[in-house]
Amino acid sequence: MTSRTTADKSKPFFPLAGLARDGWSNEDEATATCFCGAVQLAFPTQGPGLVGTFICHCPDCHKITASMFASNFTVADTHLKHLRGRDNLKTFSQNITIIDGHTMTNYFCSTCGSLMYRVGSAFPGMSILRIGTVDDFHLHETKLKPTVEQYIEYRESWLGAVEGLKQVEGSSL
Repeated sequence: MTSRTTADKSKPFFPLAGLARDGWSNEDEATATCFCGAVQLAFPTQGPGLVGTFICHCPDCHKITASMFASNFTVADTHLKHLRGRDNLKTFSQNITIIDGHTMTNYFCSTCGSLMYRVGSAFPGMSILRIGTVDDFHLHETKLKPTVEQYIEYRESWLGAVEGLKQVEGSSL
């Protein structure tokens, strides 16, 4: 068996991760699926539809992910496709966010609770997806590898900067 570290990263890699077994990727597009498989999205893997990739340390991302940061990618809404489960998504919105006065709406699978994406009034025309929902794990290290680390002023002192990423106080969007 080939180990994860020596595997050919130029080929798709779909490990056992959640219940869905129909994720796919090609040169231009790939899928993101919730843990139970009820919701599946297709998104572009390059521009202009793929806007950017980043790690976020803001307090909103701390709470919404129940972790110390979130790994995200931004897609133009014109390029995001709901393959299944759109009616299974539930939303939670609030306007008390890191960007004061702007509403952030979170789209969760109502079955398993996976956060599929966020839409913010401060970022019109874009959806913010979680890299961890992407079915092809090689994309995490290739086309979706973060390029920016933002809100670094909120990064925990015991968590160092990610080598090679642009470091930004505040938002990079």
